[in-house]
Amino acid sequence: MREFMYHASDVAMLVFLSACAALAGAIVLVFIYRWRMSKTFETLNNMLDDVARGCFCETSFDESKLSAFESRFAHFLLASKLSVLNMEEDRNKIKELITDISHQTKTPISNMLLYSELMMENCENEESYNDLDALHKQAQKLCFLIDSLVKLSRLETGIITVSPDRSSVIGLVNDIYEQYQVAANQKGLALVLDICSQDSSLYMAKYDKKWTAEAVGNIVDNAIKYTQSGSITIAVKPYELFCCIEIADTGTGIAEQELPKIFKRFYRSQSVNQVQGIGIGLYLAREIISAEGGYIKAVSRLGKGTMFGIYLPK
Repeated sequence: MREFMYHASDVAMLVFLSACAALAGAIVLVFIYRWRMSKTFETLNNMLDDVARGCFCETSFDESKLSAFESRFAHFLLASKLSVLNMEEDRNKIKELITDISHQTKTPISNMLLYSELMMENCENEESYNDLDALHKQAQKLCFLIDSLVKLSRLETGIITVSPDRSSVIGLVNDIYEQYQVAANQKGLALVLDICSQDSSLYMAKYDKKWTAEAVGNIVDNAIKYTQSGSITIAVKPYELFCCIEIADTGTGIAEQELPKIFKRFYRSQSVNQVQGIGIGLYLAREIISAEGGYIKAVSRLGKGTMFGIYLPK
């Protein structure tokens, strides 16, 4: 009986030792697995760092599944690196093309404008004068088109970048008001500047003055172009997070179904085809304001006028 008890205790001890050995083995396997995973993630992290620094190069790996994954990941990063290099090369080609277009077209168009003006001054025949006037207007349109396309291409390819700086928008809207007052008066329109307070600290915002003036000017120019009678009002309103420049007109207005389309490149409504334009001003304005961290909102009723709100971040 006593021998049986001894034998049973030996078996229990063996079972206990086997369980301990199995547990120890499992712990060792877990640590090995975690170590291998840590090394794999460290390798992947180093790959990403190399890509970020622009010095990634493919290395050799063993035949394990994890290394196979590393190898596929390395091929993906290498392909991405080549894509980035190709994009940079294409971007440089676009820069050169834009520069060439700007340089090669500037002088011929300027000459067309200059000589057509000189000929108009010395022309005594009414029919010839009308022909020269039409030529001059088409040259102006071509000049505006090329200038707009060059600006847009430079902005989209990153050749020109906005540099927002915190300052009051009062000076900006005053400059816009003075710039377009003559054009409004020539059409018999009232251009109104509505600023509730002259305290410039209320109207602080972060924006690039040159490019924001381009965006606001495009919208004011459109308001004058599409308004036959009445007024255009430029108002400035401060909010908690934004400073808003509102341009409201009493013009033709925009149909509700067309509002989502007006900021698309080259989009023009069928109702305004009789008015000269190329449909790029609003697109360019939105790209500029978005690049500064702001946004543009449009509210309109057909035949009742349109209001554009330009929200610049504070």
